[in-house]
Amino acid sequence: MASTIDICNLALARLGDDATVASIDPPENSPQAGHCARFYPMALATLVSLHPWSFCTTRAPLAPLAAPPAGAGWSHGYAAPAGLQRLISIHAPGSDAPQSYAIEATPSGAPVILSNTPEAWARYLLLPGDPARFPPLFTDALVLLLASMLAGPVVKGDAGAAAAKRCLDYFYSVSLPQARTADVAQQRKPLNHVAPWMAAR
Repeated sequence: MASTIDICNLALARLGDDATVASIDPPENSPQAGHCARFYPMALATLVSLHPWSFCTTRAPLAPLAAPPAGAGWSHGYAAPAGLQRLISIHAPGSDAPQSYAIEATPSGAPVILSNTPEAWARYLLLPGDPARFPPLFTDALVLLLASMLAGPVVKGDAGAAAAKRCLDYFYSVSLPQARTADVAQQRKPLNHVAPWMAAR
């Protein structure tokens, strides 16, 4: 499976750059490595935020705050889980039914989750750490998104802008939809629909 370096080199190759990066942490002494070190974390975080990917979804009980922020209009406040990338839903204990919530910031800037649900637990996305565990289509989408970010500093000028647009258009029209479809196929939920004529019996 691909490593971080593989993904960076594939993104550079998409732009026609023949450089081979060997390290971005710390970045080796090349402009391409420096650009990859700067844009790879941004590309990964952006892609993770665009879909509730099953391979980086987790669930955990929320840690309650002493009191929700004053005047917020919610009865319960919770600290945002460590490593939270995107909140998918919150739930009451023993229930999979989503509950209402809001995310706000304290005066110090720390994110908090507000809800009227006591003892809530959450489903949320963590930033995945090991690229070897990324699904292949997710990796392909990440390569394209990273290439779109690298195009300006690597290719430069009008050609760089055109390359960025080309990569981004393909990312949104083909690569991201394919990755989302493959991810959704990993999840199956039973249908509990009851026909009206049966319910009336």
